[in-house]
Amino acid sequence: MLLKLAISVAGSLGVYALYEVLKLVYGELKSPIRYLPGPPSTHWFYGNLKEIFKAENSVLHEQWVQQYGPTIKYKVFLGMTRLYTTDTTALNHFLTNSNIYQKPEPARYALARMLGRGVLVAEGDEHRQQRKVMNPGFGAQQIRELTEIFVSKSIELRDILTVQTANSNGAARIDILSWLSKATLDIIGLAGFNYEFSNLSAEGTSELGKAFADIFRSGMQLEFIALLQNLIPAFRIIPTRLDATINSSRATMMRIGRKLLQDSKNELAESGFEKSRSRDLLSLLVRANTSQDIPASQRLSDEDVLAQVPTFLVAGHETTSTATTWALFALTQNIAAQKRLREELLTVSTDNPTMDQLNELPYLDCVVRETLRIHAPVASSLRVATQDDVVPLATPFKDVYGMVHQTLIVKKGQTIMIPILAMNRDKTIWGPDAKEFIPERWESRSISNSIPGVWGHMLTFLGGPRACIGYRFSLVEMKALLFTLVRAFEFELAVPAADIEKKTSVVQRPIVKSEPEAGNQMPLIVKPYIRS
Repeated sequence: MLLKLAISVAGSLGVYALYEVLKLVYGELKSPIRYLPGPPSTHWFYGNLKEIFKAENSVLHEQWVQQYGPTIKYKVFLGMTRLYTTDTTALNHFLTNSNIYQKPEPARYALARMLGRGVLVAEGDEHRQQRKVMNPGFGAQQIRELTEIFVSKSIELRDILTVQTANSNGAARIDILSWLSKATLDIIGLAGFNYEFSNLSAEGTSELGKAFADIFRSGMQLEFIALLQNLIPAFRIIPTRLDATINSSRATMMRIGRKLLQDSKNELAESGFEKSRSRDLLSLLVRANTSQDIPASQRLSDEDVLAQVPTFLVAGHETTSTATTWALFALTQNIAAQKRLREELLTVSTDNPTMDQLNELPYLDCVVRETLRIHAPVASSLRVATQDDVVPLATPFKDVYGMVHQTLIVKKGQTIMIPILAMNRDKTIWGPDAKEFIPERWESRSISNSIPGVWGHMLTFLGGPRACIGYRFSLVEMKALLFTLVRAFEFELAVPAADIEKKTSVVQRPIVKSEPEAGNQMPLIVKPYIRS
């Protein structure tokens, strides 16, 4: 009986999978995107994906744009066509019309499975509702009050590295990625919801920190059944070996999250709305959610508020630690910039700068901007059209038949890659040295405003209604870390620069090609800076 049931279920899933595949094939045959220029497919199942995965992120796409023009197509799974464009008018259209161009359902499923339906996952009215309530927590005044946390944890990290260098006769080989990851996790714990991870201390990782690490690692594991579950919803009823890890970690995160949420509510009830002094993002979210300015019908449920806890962790942890790591790498490759930055930082008379003091340091700002331009932590983002659309273009394209098109016709279901990194280093926008780390470009050149980004005339934090809500948080946190570390230490790369490679999971993290077994790392030689 059970065997017959299993065969029946397997047969039904097979028929459903075949239906989904045929639907995709039919959509491809009717898609106008198939007439776009682009590289030939190199594999019947993977399309161009294998060669994309082998290359460093964005490199192959940029070569294709040079060869075929700014608006192209390439193949992904089962011959599906993906649209890729560096046309600034088209990108502005995609980013500003977030009601039409949304995250693909498979990507939303994978994120929601790990994090819940927070602001990273929600779309449409649900996203607008969450964003409206959360916005007050990410304003300049709120980040100003959180800067003390950024600086204090940066100093804690500085003191740990000082001990390590002293124990290594004044020069230590240190995996700076690992330590920055610990520091930013501690920062988002306190600044996000008044929770001490203690990652930098000798006490080890907290319960919430372990749950977060486990669930983040689970999202990096690629299994064939997980791929099927992402693409074909019917397969999601099949339990996998990752489910137990994800469910256990989510349960821990939600249990602790509920306590943190209740603590925030209790503090607000005891002190009153106007007198509440809590400055963490969760408390600010609770405060904003109970504000008289928000109609009761538009307030978030407790589950919606709780979904922001893992969202804060992901968005406020990996991105900033990775960006700061690449900043220090870049400074090892441009020693003149490292020296100039240190000289500017040492003009500040305190180890505990305010947000305003950090933002008043012009060369620090140049270094941060240039790092986030050529080392954007997230290299690209995907969107899918939820309806047919006509997309305006700055540059007309010539299709495979030689016909010139002034606009781009997009059908419902078409996937589009938003090329963050490629736009940030496009030579037609930034000049022939677009791939070089030159902080001075931000003080001596006119910067093009053609890229539709929310910050810095670049796409690092995206643009439009779905632009990164926490970009101010990340910028000041990164400045606090660089301020404290570059004042205290001199940095050199511990391996040849050619041995460093970027590997993308959620973010672009470094690996040492000659030490693949070590995983993600950025080994630097760290020496205390001795003031003359």
